[in-house]
Amino acid sequence: MKMCRVFLFATILAVLSAQAQQNLTYAAVDSGPLLLDLYLPANAKGPVPLIIWIHGGGWKNGSKENCLPVRLGFTERGYAVASINYRLTGTAPFPAQIEDCKAAVRWLRAHAGQYGLNPEHFGVWGSSAGGHLVALLGTSGDVSSFDTGENSNVSSRVQAVCDFYGPSDFKTMGTAPGFERHGRADSPESALLGGTPDKKPETAAAASPVTYATPDDPPFLIVHGDQDRTVPLDQSRRMDAALRAAGVETELIVIPGSGHGGPAFSAPEMTEKAAAFFDRHLK
Repeated sequence: MKMCRVFLFATILAVLSAQAQQNLTYAAVDSGPLLLDLYLPANAKGPVPLIIWIHGGGWKNGSKENCLPVRLGFTERGYAVASINYRLTGTAPFPAQIEDCKAAVRWLRAHAGQYGLNPEHFGVWGSSAGGHLVALLGTSGDVSSFDTGENSNVSSRVQAVCDFYGPSDFKTMGTAPGFERHGRADSPESALLGGTPDKKPETAAAASPVTYATPDDPPFLIVHGDQDRTVPLDQSRRMDAALRAAGVETELIVIPGSGHGGPAFSAPEMTEKAAAFFDRHLK
């Protein structure tokens, strides 16, 4: 309980130390406006690098309010942080989610001058379903079909990807021993794809970050617990292998004893690893 209070206090201090621009509309779709929150470091001198946080929740839950980089004090390290909402599967299936993420990147880049952002130094970070979406952002920089809506003349490429235990290959996710439920019709993956992966093989491939791994992809930091019972560790190993085969810089960190999230992913040691990764590629 004491640790929780300390962490909550640190979170409040981190938010208060940043200049918050909340509920900015980055796109409009049939279901309504798509919103993001933007946190700017205090007393920044010159354009600053940006980390875009994409939340998890099985593509059906979650929101921008729970922003890990802000809670971990990345604005105090000199980063701007954006946390975005995107259409969930109760509203629209794939590819709506990646279309929204790319629209957010384009909007932030188009408004970089207004908010003091460095448009050449955008990184993305997400966990679980958010990990899948940041990985897909990283590998699909050259996939124009996902770029829909406004600011079409602005790039949606990113320069660094931090993927916490995200799915990477929907064709194989339900074949791992103990994870067969991911192939069922009532799984979050089937809701995302609009059908089971075996009945929607083309959509499963299109939604899989491993499909698009090419040499021009940005560097990746991938982190997964070896006791994850929600997303198999094999998914991160497949992402890492696909990037390596393409000649992309990648590092896979396996956290012993950790499941699907948990304290180890926000512990000081992991925070320093993530900070070193973003510092190396965005600063």
